[in-house]
Amino acid sequence: MKSNKICVCGHFGFGQNLLNGQTIKTKIVAEELDRVYGSQNIIKIDTAGGIKELPRIWWQGFVASCKCKNVITLLSDNGLKAVLPAFLFYKLVFHNRISHLCLGAELARYLKRTPWVAKLMRNIDFLYAETNVLKKALNERGYKNVRILPNCKRLHPIDESQLKLKWNEPYRLCMFARVMKEKGVEDAVHIINEINNETGRIVYRLDIYGQVDDKQVEWFDNLKEEFTPAITYGGLVPFDESVKVLKDYFALLFPTKFFVEGVPGTIIDAYASGLPVISSKWESFADVVDDKITGYGYEFDNLAALKKLLIDIADNPLMITSLKKNCLLKVDYYSASHLLEYLKL
Repeated sequence: MKSNKICVCGHFGFGQNLLNGQTIKTKIVAEELDRVYGSQNIIKIDTAGGIKELPRIWWQGFVASCKCKNVITLLSDNGLKAVLPAFLFYKLVFHNRISHLCLGAELARYLKRTPWVAKLMRNIDFLYAETNVLKKALNERGYKNVRILPNCKRLHPIDESQLKLKWNEPYRLCMFARVMKEKGVEDAVHIINEINNETGRIVYRLDIYGQVDDKQVEWFDNLKEEFTPAITYGGLVPFDESVKVLKDYFALLFPTKFFVEGVPGTIIDAYASGLPVISSKWESFADVVDDKITGYGYEFDNLAALKKLLIDIADNPLMITSLKKNCLLKVDYYSASHLLEYLKL
């Protein structure tokens, strides 16, 4: 007879200092389950390591399926191909309940490209989408077992009394995400340089934090040669220390070039720090940012619009400072303390 243990299968990256969204989300979900059910009742399977680790993952999945009523997967595209079929086979034998927590908002498009995986996923008990946009797309593909589970974090938001509401130039902006071209880092650097050069003074400072994508190190090294004294790279910040770092900034800059972002963890960090978001309008923007309430959006990939928005804000900083309290109100929706209110276990 199976116990009440729960299996969590995802990219933990044990022994590595990984700060990508997939790893952070996997760890947060497992830690919250540890907190509620006790770590002795949570079996963690790490999918890090690639194809050479598959025999271990399959075996650990088999053992966990013998013991667990509930299996929670947080799998990338490759994991859906290589790991999910094994768990669905074990489900036939052990009658587990499988819940898949979507990473980002790409799943519907991925399933359209890989129909055999799409067919397999109809055997999952529950799909948890981060945004209403993804939920709707999955519903339209015939999946009726889709629920909303927003990306979440266990953070300690600052108190309203800690908000800095009076600002003068230079206004301190930050980026706090994986450092890669697709996150709009290069665009941000160029636009901040343009605004400062054209005005003949430092209107904005930009501090960039995050793990440099290991395939784009050379690109970032080249980009750093374009940094002026107004732009710095601050390196890595542990995901549970984000608020401590971000709370002293004016706003978060999020010029992503990924149209299918889900709920970016960096925006949760920003809200907990009382930072409004200046963001491109990716597909699920309206799910995450309340335009003119918790931040401002500009047309996706329209850099002229971003530049104009930043100039307008510099002319009227009240556009940002008047939103800071709203961000603290918004962050509770993304608190990890609500995780089990969404998950059906």
